[in-house]
Amino acid sequence: MHELLQAQPYLTSNQLVARTGLTAPTVNAALADLERLGIVEEVTGRKRGRVFAYRGYLAILNEGTTPLQGMS
Repeated sequence: MHELLQAQPYLTSNQLVARTGLTAPTVNAALADLERLGIVEEVTGRKRGRVFAYRGYLAILNEGTTPLQGMS
């Protein structure tokens, strides 16, 4: 799951099930643990079709990408 989240930092549990071959209960339990630990965040607020974001990884990738102020 970690490699898939690195390759695509926004995924649904169904996408993870399809790509890993793990069962839905296993993927959902892992996502719940990762969410509880603050590693992933559910971003839709829905009960079905939830999308999980690997926020910490995205933050690392975005470090230093803020445009400089006053540069023309």
